[in-house]
This record gives sequence, structure tokens and C-alpha cells, in this order.
Amino acid sequence: MAVRVIEVDEFDLVVFGGTGDLAHRKLLPALYHRDLDRQLPAGARIVVTARRRYADADYRDWAAAALGEHVADLDEAALKRFLARIRYVPLDVDAGTGWSELAAVLEERPDVVRVFYLAVAPDFFGPICEGIGGEGLVNATTRVVIEKPIGKDGASARALNATIGAVFDEHQIFRIDHYLGKETVQNLMALRFANALFEPLWNAAHVDHVQITVAESLGVGGRAGYYDAAGALRDMVQNHLLQLLCLAAMEPPESMDADSVRDEKLKVLKALAPITGDSVDRLTVRGQYRAGASAGGAVPGYLEELGRDDSRTETFVALKVQIANWRWAGVPFYLRTGKRLATRVSEIVVQFRPIPHSIFDPEAGPIAANRLILRLQPDEGVTMQVMIKDPGPGGMRLRQVPLDMSFAEAFKVRNPDAYERLLMDVIRGNQTLFMRRDEVDAAWSWIDPILDAWAAGAGHPKPYTSGTWGPSAAIALIERDGRTWAEDGL
Repeated sequence: MAVRVIEVDEFDLVVFGGTGDLAHRKLLPALYHRDLDRQLPAGARIVVTARRRYADADYRDWAAAALGEHVADLDEAALKRFLARIRYVPLDVDAGTGWSELAAVLEERPDVVRVFYLAVAPDFFGPICEGIGGEGLVNATTRVVIEKPIGKDGASARALNATIGAVFDEHQIFRIDHYLGKETVQNLMALRFANALFEPLWNAAHVDHVQITVAESLGVGGRAGYYDAAGALRDMVQNHLLQLLCLAAMEPPESMDADSVRDEKLKVLKALAPITGDSVDRLTVRGQYRAGASAGGAVPGYLEELGRDDSRTETFVALKVQIANWRWAGVPFYLRTGKRLATRVSEIVVQFRPIPHSIFDPEAGPIAANRLILRLQPDEGVTMQVMIKDPGPGGMRLRQVPLDMSFAEAFKVRNPDAYERLLMDVIRGNQTLFMRRDEVDAAWSWIDPILDAWAAGAGHPKPYTSGTWGPSAAIALIERDGRTWAEDGL
């Protein structure tokens, strides 16, 4: 099946932090693939900045090595064309050097779309935006892309957004969450709003509960220093998991216009039942992994990777969340995320209610409730678990079977990385899949009381062995409601 590729307007994409891990693993491969598919116009440029004193040729060699590591079957002609787009400008934000050189490069083409991508630590977001504004580099077609985390709590997020907002208008700010660029996340909206089958059932009358899991099998590795100051609630729940919850729970927007979609997501965030005071212990679980085993063999615990004897930072979070509105009243949303879990998987499971009455004899076997599973990674696709008659003679025997749609199998095309889609949306100026400022504020307003309660408590995160599904308390969180985590669907 052929994929329709629409060329974007000419642009200059400036990557701050161009020698960092994000550029190495994600941004350069994403841009290369868009160039390979002929989506980039002939005049598109990638202007890279970092502190290292590279010449253009030096950085192009570095970029070629990165692409060789992260892209299978490089096309030599496409690689040559892509590398020729790259300009390198040494720039040191702390020292304040390099800004005039960057301005000179950009002013060669003042009329093209201009994107600033801040692939740097959050501490640099404010100074970089102030530098951009001070050099007069913002024009009518300028956009800025901000990576998470946006603040460490509500107050710091508001201060950071104020600093960025002093330089850029809100329609120019793209707060990126790469989970929203995944094919399955967008297909969640297509399943709900482009089919008559699901939306009439998408409510408390028919849905028993919803599970959202984002599990990683790796530990913190080289991110230990950052991670210990953040933890799983800030790093994953405040952005990724809450955004997935919003898309699963929101009302139908009036259109796919960016603000129509984000208005509905904001309503969900504002409808989240607060988790405060005594309810924090009852509705949340935090854990920290210990040494154990993974597919690669024995692995160290979090404290060993951190190089410390003690830490209260959580590497696992599970929560029971309620949405206080008519559609979802009484339907729990169970969220969990963690490091060093049994496998790497991200998925949304919509568990429907059981049938009200069975007409079948007991010999036919138990009837399991229908379940819709949307897999975000590693194998993007959709599964619907339904009951059927077991083929063959001998009476009615029922069993549950999956109706599977793997995107890779269904469409026979390479599934683009989320960054490929999101980068092109930035060039187009389409903010549908990006967080608005009031969404960030609302998410932190709900998260802050949980963080405060954890900080005030005397306890540590509950230990769990690497290679498992987290602490036993996370199992109790859902099983005391008579439900279980959908690990059979994993």
C-alpha cells in the first residue's frame, strides 16, 4: 500500500543540543527518513548548535555515524542529500557566545519557516528562549519546540511557561510529547470517532474499567542523575500517561482543529478526581527496583545504578484514577509505569462489562467480557478480544479469541517513528498533537498534591525485583476491586 507524502514548506530547523542523545537517537534519524521519502523540500536546512567547536564537515561525520547506528539500510544517495542540508554553529549558552553567528546564518533566509528545537536540559529552556528573543530571531513563521519535563511542579512550570511566553506567542510554542505521535494513539481517535461501532459503547454503561500501562524493561542507566531528581510520577505520569488518559476519555471534539481537541483534553484533566490526604496511600503505589534478572541476565538495582545507599525516588507508579463526569462516573482508570519491569510495552486496555445474562449451558465454558487493546509499542496495533464457538462437532463450546490488526502487517509499510510525524506537524504549524499551556497547568495541579503527600510521608517506595511487574501493592491496588492487570494481553 503506497503512503501519500505531502511536501512541507521550506524551513530552517535549528537544533539546540545537536550533539546530545536526543539528536543522536531520534531527531537526525527522523529527519533523514522524511528526506528519504522526499517530504523535505530542496531548500530545507538543518542548523545544529552545540558547545563543541565543530566545522560543518566534522558534524556531518558525527551525524553520519549516528544514522549508521540507528537507521537500517541507509541509502547512500539520500544520506548524501541529507548531510548536505546540515550547517553547524558552535554556540555556548552559558558563555553567551555564538548567537551572532547563528543569527547571520538564519538571516540568509528570513522568509522561510523557522523552527527552534530545544533538545537540551530543562535548565537551558529559559536562557535559550531569551537569547533567541534578544537576537531578534522571532518572526511570523517561527516556532519553538520544548521537550519534557516542563517544570518539576506547578510553580516551576508556570514560571518556565511565562519565560517562554515572553518571547513566543502561544501558537508558536510546541510542547512535544512523543507518545502523541504514535500511530496507535492517533488511531484511538479514528476508532472512536470514525466508526459507529465503538463510540456508543464508550461510557460507564458499557465499560468496566480502563488500564494504561507504559512499561520499560531497562533501568535508568546514564540518566540516573536526572531521574533521581524527577522520578516516575514527574517523568512519565504527568505528561505521557495523563495525555493518553485524556485521549481515551475525552468527549468528541467538534473538529480535528488543534484547539477543539485540546479543549476536550483540558476538560478531562479538570474533571480528574483529586488524590489528596489519606486517599494518596489508598489510590497510589510507588516502587523502586532492586537487583534481579532480565532477558540479558542479572541486572543491578536502582541504588547500585545511582551509586548511593539511599533514595526515596520512585521508579514505579500505579494509580487508581476517577473522572468526575457523566460519561465516566464510577469507571476506574488504572495507570502504571515503571523501569525494569517484565517487558517493554505500552498499551491501553478498555475492559467492557460482562454480558448481563448467559443463554449457554455451563458446559459451554465461561464467558469472558470483551476487551479492546491498543498497543503503542513495541508492535503497534489493535486487538479486540471476543467470544466465539470453538470449531468442531460435539456441542457448543465457547472460547475467547483475538481479532488482531498489526499495522506493520496490515499496511506493509515502515511504521514512521513518532518524531517524524511530530516534526512535520511543527513545520506545518499544526498543534493538535502538542500540549497547550493550560493543559500543563491542569496536569500539575492534579499531580502536585500526590508529590506533596509523598514528600511529607516517612515511608520509602516499595521494593520490587527487576524483571517483575512491580511491587505487590500494585497488584493489590486493582485486585481489591475484583479486577486484575491485563498481563495476559501483553
